[in-house]
Amino acid sequence: MTSDGVPLLDDVTGARQELTVVLPVRLLRVPDWPEGPFPFALGSRRTDARTRSTYFAPASARALYGAPGRPRRWHLPLDVKHDGLHLLGMELLRAATARNPEHALAVLHFTVERPLLPVLRALSGRTAALDETLTGPFDPARLLAGIVDVRAHNAPFAIARPYTIAFLTPTARHTPALRAAPEEELPASAYRWLWQLASRSTPQDFPLPPETAGEHFKDAVRISADWSALVLRQGAAFLGHRPDSGVGDFFDFGALHSRTVYLDALLLGSLQRDHIDELTDELSEVFTSARRLARRVAALEQNIAVFRSSYWRQHLTAHGPANELLLAFQNQHRLPARFTEILAEAADYSRLVQTQESQQISGALGVLTILGLPLGTALGILQVLDDHSVPHLLLALALSVAATAAVLTTRYGRLVLSSLRGGDGEERSHARDREGAAVRRGPRQGGDQDR
Repeated sequence: MTSDGVPLLDDVTGARQELTVVLPVRLLRVPDWPEGPFPFALGSRRTDARTRSTYFAPASARALYGAPGRPRRWHLPLDVKHDGLHLLGMELLRAATARNPEHALAVLHFTVERPLLPVLRALSGRTAALDETLTGPFDPARLLAGIVDVRAHNAPFAIARPYTIAFLTPTARHTPALRAAPEEELPASAYRWLWQLASRSTPQDFPLPPETAGEHFKDAVRISADWSALVLRQGAAFLGHRPDSGVGDFFDFGALHSRTVYLDALLLGSLQRDHIDELTDELSEVFTSARRLARRVAALEQNIAVFRSSYWRQHLTAHGPANELLLAFQNQHRLPARFTEILAEAADYSRLVQTQESQQISGALGVLTILGLPLGTALGILQVLDDHSVPHLLLALALSVAATAAVLTTRYGRLVLSSLRGGDGEERSHARDREGAAVRRGPRQGGDQDR
């Protein structure tokens, strides 16, 4: 019990406990597994790729399930039991990016038959039992040997710990999670349990300050009076608010959705986060080579266009909860704000490249003018005089070259040459002109200094 009489969630085993674990991996080869997402079934309903695609916009469905002849997702049914956990199966989702074509997400589906929160805390690294959870028969390196390489935690795109999606329904004795009546508001204890499942922490691990507790709960998704969801940076949770009567209960449908459509909404958010991370990294490298600035900006703009076309969705389905879960994931990772900043910064760099190209074009025209004007003038004079003498023609050419060289030594000539080089020397030219002007003016008089 806590100080206010609420049972500790780390001692609670719900009526129904489901757990999904998402890991970033490097795809070594395409698995010889059946194509498509894991086809969980409820009665005659089978949640295969064709069924799930009806929930999503076509672009989102292609990102999650692939297209005919271009699969992106595979699944493998399993039946492994150990220490109160039952592994039902695995999935692989190809999540390739421009710089990491082998990036993928591995998804493990568990049923948990012991208190759920200690398992979540172990996966989050809050206890020393992580090795006891994803090793042995559940070791991803063993389960996926030869197919993927499990990334180290400090590798690109790796999240700090496995992302978890927990689903728990209460029994009649789990009153902290229950509504007093369908029209009554949830008790504060229900939000605390939901927070613990999503954050994978106890009040001792992460005590919420009372002054800001409401801010943490405001993004909870009220799916219906029967259950709610909360999405955080490292985990999500679904919690029932009425007793689960077992097989045939509505929560059969809730568990199915949490493993399928709602999981897919969060997976799409993960794909978006990884691509935005990569675009941010590309932005930071734009100026590493000034000579390749135009090429880097062009590649960046192309990657942004591909991302917007293929992955960037904030409304992926006509079914409200999946949209709300995706928006909650995006807000947790600040994806809309970050993408807006990427677009603004890329637009600035594009204008800079256009300015430099305009300067180079102007410089080229200026060079043609400087070279052509003296030569054209000399040849025009000879033509007017009807002079066909070769020595006079050579003399005219020499004088035009001398005049061109003299013009190129002026400030205008230096600006033309620097513009032709991309503007690298323009500031130095201005600085030299200002320094020369200061020398010519000489020291200021006392009255000037006073003013």
